[in-house]
Amino acid sequence: MNRLTKRPKATLEKPESRYSRFRLTENPFPTEPVNKDSTDRRINGEIYEPEIRTKEYDQIEEAFIKPPQSDLNRLRLGYICDTSYIGRGNGKSAFLINLMRRMNREYCLDISEDVNKCFALYVSPEPGGRTKTFQNLVDLIMHSIVESGILETCLASLRFKAIESLYPEMSQELSERDDAELIELLSSDQWFAQKDINVARIQRHFEENDFLRNLPSDFPLRSPYATLFNRLTTVDNLSDHYRNLRKGRDRIDFVFSHLVRLFLAAGFNGAYLLVDDFERIPDFQSERQKRDFAIELRSCLLDGSYQSAMYGFFTMFLVLHAGVPRLVENAWVSSGLEYRYPLAPKTEARHFIAFERLTEEHVYLLVKKYLAAYRSDENGDNALLPFAKDALDLIAEMSEKNAAKILRACWEFLEKAVLDDQRTIIDKEFVEAAKRVTTHEEERGSRVIDSPEATDLYRKATEGP
Repeated sequence: MNRLTKRPKATLEKPESRYSRFRLTENPFPTEPVNKDSTDRRINGEIYEPEIRTKEYDQIEEAFIKPPQSDLNRLRLGYICDTSYIGRGNGKSAFLINLMRRMNREYCLDISEDVNKCFALYVSPEPGGRTKTFQNLVDLIMHSIVESGILETCLASLRFKAIESLYPEMSQELSERDDAELIELLSSDQWFAQKDINVARIQRHFEENDFLRNLPSDFPLRSPYATLFNRLTTVDNLSDHYRNLRKGRDRIDFVFSHLVRLFLAAGFNGAYLLVDDFERIPDFQSERQKRDFAIELRSCLLDGSYQSAMYGFFTMFLVLHAGVPRLVENAWVSSGLEYRYPLAPKTEARHFIAFERLTEEHVYLLVKKYLAAYRSDENGDNALLPFAKDALDLIAEMSEKNAAKILRACWEFLEKAVLDDQRTIIDKEFVEAAKRVTTHEEERGSRVIDSPEATDLYRKATEGP
């Protein structure tokens, strides 16, 4: 027997988890901010307790999702705003990501009882002032459109409709496929060739659709190169076309007019743009830039010449921290947005979703959700273990009921508890003791650094002996 196939007699056993004493496979709590693209479910929003934000979700559903898109007087701009100045980390990003996933599950058809077919996009402005203009935001919206896969869905939907009309014998076979497989087949030049379906004929059939017929002649779906080489229009074609457009009006037209026609032709009657961390935009704008931004926003959403405004296609949500409204109030007034969608309404307003602070019960639900995701066994007696309720009450108080701070603190106290071999529960006394030790170490470290007796090594090196 050679070395390739020979196996050792001793086999390695999987080591017991450091957290098995607490009936956990890992430390379930996140140490980083929410990032929807992460593969770690602790930070990508996958672990989420919807009961915490039932009030906010219900308000959005009733005011924005259920009303018919055909009603041009419906709401098109909404604010999700903190009600207190406790800083970031109150769970708005996780809420937004899960709101997007809920909407996209059935494209709002289930929520609206088949009245509306809408998709949702998550958009996060770049930090450091890189998203200062409305054009910068449009670039991010286009990126989100491409990454979401909605363009593949729309192109496949249009081709399926054309095949139903031109090749009815094929439509039955396609109807038996699930969505993912259908999109894959209808995006494949090879499949069209195997089935002897003429791509050029499919492309010409699009001209029968009023929305597509009115697209510019250079729009990729109408471009002659697709029919000349008998190739399907791809998402890359659309992306390249956008990148080759001049920045400014041409790109805004593409997103808020040309793509809107494509979406409408594919059967969608609306879309939601969920803009997280909106303060990253006005934080770096001059007063003139704020005003120009507000004017463009109003034009694209409400009463400009764009197709989105004419059909009321896009609805936008802006996520605001408590201090953001005062940053843009002058721009909102000068653009007219303040009169239609006030940032700080005096009375209860349907477009304003107040993001309340967590209650004690919300804290228990939040922690329980994360613990359940990494339980090593069933723990029906007390789903909060190893945390005692009095410990969580103290953690919540220390964290000012801020969700991110609470989760980070739970991570830290669990890590400290792991070091004590005899400990099986994290109670109030343990949290108080651990907190005193941490505070003492921080104060001691600060005194040592600032101490006049400390040696200045840089000065000693440069002055010489």
